[in-house]
Amino acid sequence: MIEVKPFLYALSFLTRIPVPPALTASHTAAGEDWQKSVAYYPIVGAVIGLLLWGAAAMADVLFSNLLAAVFLIVIWVFLTGGLHMDGWMDVADGLGSNRSRDEMLRIMKDSRSGAMGVTAAILLLLVKTAGVHDILLAKHGAWLVLPPVLGRFVLSAAIRYWPYVSENGIGSGLRNGINSGHLLAYLLVLAAAAAWWKSAAGLAVVALVLFISWQFAVYLNRRLGGLTGDCYGALVEWTETVTLVLLVLLQAWGK
Repeated sequence: MIEVKPFLYALSFLTRIPVPPALTASHTAAGEDWQKSVAYYPIVGAVIGLLLWGAAAMADVLFSNLLAAVFLIVIWVFLTGGLHMDGWMDVADGLGSNRSRDEMLRIMKDSRSGAMGVTAAILLLLVKTAGVHDILLAKHGAWLVLPPVLGRFVLSAAIRYWPYVSENGIGSGLRNGINSGHLLAYLLVLAAAAAWWKSAAGLAVVALVLFISWQFAVYLNRRLGGLTGDCYGALVEWTETVTLVLLVLLQAWGK
């Protein structure tokens, strides 16, 4: 059963979708509802995905495939307010500096973006745009639901299972809001949906995305001694992009 307030906290934090004004206060005032919100991140991903699917249907009527793909990327970034992209850029700046752990963490906290961060953002958006273009070209707009869902599932799992570097960061306490039972339930739903959608091929895509993203989390943890809020954002962007690429490959192999 969905608890309304934690879900709305998740929706307000991860998207620009309007929520009741009472939930615009700082998360530190939300207490238990804020902690519980992490269990609803994959559902927020489904909301984003369904909106993208609807936008894809509209864009398919109005634009060429290339312009439609760019339009959908703009909608995608707008829906999330660039929240995860900011983390992706900060992680690129930090890791790209090739310095000590403490120095990398200091660079990641800097609000200014460096050359590595900007380059990483451009490359990521190019790959995403190309992936969306090929999916639209194949008339598989419904596939756009999967990347946001998997991205936020990985986010929830990372919060649950990886150590959080900062003691007072925005992710503090979120681990208490989700357990293995939540994640197992989501995983079973994803597996069932993938099997119904593309049988073994669908299951293989989901399993491969989760494996690749988990290896990225392993790498981040090894370099930084834990994960930060920026790492969480980078994981979402990475997972969404990997999912798009594998969906395109699945389409190519299925021809």
